[in-house]
Amino acid sequence: MQQRVSLITLGVADIDVARAFYERLGWRCDLPLDDVAFFQAGGLVLSLWGRVKLAADSAVTDGGGWGGVTLAHNVPSDPEVDRVIQEARAAGAAIGREPGPTFFGGYSGIFIDPDGHPWEIAHNPGFPLDDAGAISLPSPER
Repeated sequence: MQQRVSLITLGVADIDVARAFYERLGWRCDLPLDDVAFFQAGGLVLSLWGRVKLAADSAVTDGGGWGGVTLAHNVPSDPEVDRVIQEARAAGAAIGREPGPTFFGGYSGIFIDPDGHPWEIAHNPGFPLDDAGAISLPSPER
């Protein structure tokens, strides 16, 4: 198996509400269908699909609550973290953690989408971003 992620699907309670939230963040729904919405996000796709349907399709029992996954959006500077968190707030997100310094020497904040999916907005000076925003792991020190 190649080491990459192609598509991330978030289970949502109401596809129209979830899609509208991401569109208020400035995302463009590139393939809207009746019961699923697809957003091109750089080199991968983010999709929104009904939580019950997603659980059944994934062969899991949905116990509700947080699923143990946090999404991250890395940005090139601390002020950019502040800007994105403010955009999320204006779009209707709950702010789980206001932006501030982190244990890893960076700066980050957390917003939570209408279905409880947490997004960390982070500036990590140790994980470089290219001009397109793609992240790279640093070379290990030897």
